[in-house]
Amino acid sequence: MEQETLAIHSQYIKDRERTMNIPILMTTAYDFGTTDFAASSFNLEQGTDNVYTRVGNPTNAILEKRIAALEGGSGALATSSGMSAIFYSILNIANSGDNIIASNQLYGGTITLFTQTLKKLGITVKFFDVDKPQEIESLVDEDTKCIFFESISNPSIDLPDFEKIIDIANKFNLLSIVDSTVTTPILCQPLLLGVDIVVHSASKYITGQGTAIGGLIVERKNLVEKIKENARYKHFNEPEPSYKGLVFSDCPATPILFTFRARIVLLRDTGGCLSPFNAWIFIQGLETLSIRIKKHSSNALEIALWLEKQDIVKKVNYPFLTSSTSYDLAKKYLKDGASGLISFEVENLDTAKTILDNVKIFSIVANIGDSKSIINHSASTTHQQLSPEELKKAGISEGLIRLSIGIEDSDDLINDLAQAFELVKN
Repeated sequence: MEQETLAIHSQYIKDRERTMNIPILMTTAYDFGTTDFAASSFNLEQGTDNVYTRVGNPTNAILEKRIAALEGGSGALATSSGMSAIFYSILNIANSGDNIIASNQLYGGTITLFTQTLKKLGITVKFFDVDKPQEIESLVDEDTKCIFFESISNPSIDLPDFEKIIDIANKFNLLSIVDSTVTTPILCQPLLLGVDIVVHSASKYITGQGTAIGGLIVERKNLVEKIKENARYKHFNEPEPSYKGLVFSDCPATPILFTFRARIVLLRDTGGCLSPFNAWIFIQGLETLSIRIKKHSSNALEIALWLEKQDIVKKVNYPFLTSSTSYDLAKKYLKDGASGLISFEVENLDTAKTILDNVKIFSIVANIGDSKSIINHSASTTHQQLSPEELKKAGISEGLIRLSIGIEDSDDLINDLAQAFELVKN
C-alpha cells in the first residue's frame, strides 16, 4: 500500500464494537487472569503488549506500528516528547566514557542536551559541519557510538548528504541517527536511504495543530545485522542482568532490536512514556499528514521565492530555491517539497524585531509544523543558550528570522509580511 493509505488504515483491526475511529484505551494496567500468565508477561514471554502502559499500550502500539510502516522501518517506540526520543536514542547505545558525533546545525534544545546534560552523564559530543561530512572520519574513535544529524536543519535549513554520512557510518560500523521531524516520512524516508534510526518530534507536523507533545523512535529493518557481535554495542550482545541474562541480539525480538531494548530498559526505568490520548491525537494527524505537508511545502516555496526579491532580505534559506547550496541534495533526497520551514536574514536585530512585532497573521511562537503560520527569532529564543561562536557554527545570525509556513492562503501570508517590511523601510 502507498503511504496515504497506510496512514489511514494500517495496523488497526476493528474492535468488537466495530468502531471506525481507533479507541483511546486510557488504562495504566491490565488483568492477567492467572498468576502464571502474569509471571510469563513479566518474563517477556508474551511480548511487551498489555503488561503496563509505561512500556506499552494498545493505542500507542497502533501509532508505533503506523509510523514504522510510513518510514519503511521494522519497529517504533512512542515517547513523551521529541526530546525524550532523542535522549533515549542516545542512552540506548552510549554509556559514561563514550562519545557521539553530531552535526553542529541542530535544534538548540538538542545542542544543549548533547553539550550539557549528556556531559553530566559522562557522554561527550564532537561536532561536524553538515556541509563537510568528510570531517566525521577524523572524529571517530573506539568509544564513538553514533553519528547524529537532522534531515533538514532547524533553523539554518541545510540538507545533509545522506549518502556520504551513511557511508562513513557503515565504514566504522557506527549507527546513524537522523532527526526527521521537519521532513516527515512523506517528504523523506531516511531508513530506506540506509539510515539506522529515525527520531521525530510528533508535536510538530505529525499532529499539525500544536495540540500535543510526543516523540517517536523508528528503526530500520535488519538492524540486528549491524549490532550483533559489534564491539561498539556490547550491552546488546551480553546478558542483561535485569532480565535473567537475556541477550538482546539473540532473542525473538531482534526484528525490533533497538526499540525493544529502549522500551523494556529505558522506558521501564525512566518512565518517559506517551499518554494514550496523545497517541490518539497523533494517529489523527497522520491521516492528513500527506495532504498538509504538501500544502506547507508549496506555500513555503512561493513565499521563499517572494522573499528573494525583497531588498531588505540579505539571504533566504529554502532547499528548493536554485540559489540554495542544498538544491541538488533536495532534488536527490526529497519528494513533494521541503516542508514549511524557511529562514531568512535581515540587516540586524532591530530590523528583525520590527518585522516580528508587526505581522498580523503570523504568530511569534517557538514551535513549528502548525497549520497556522509562525514566525520566530531563533537567536533570542530556541537557541538563546548558545554562545556567539556556537550560534555562528549553527548558521544563526542576529538578523535571522525563521518562518514555519502554515496552510493558509499564500497571498495572505505574503501580504502580511509585505506590510511588516514596509514599516522597516519607513
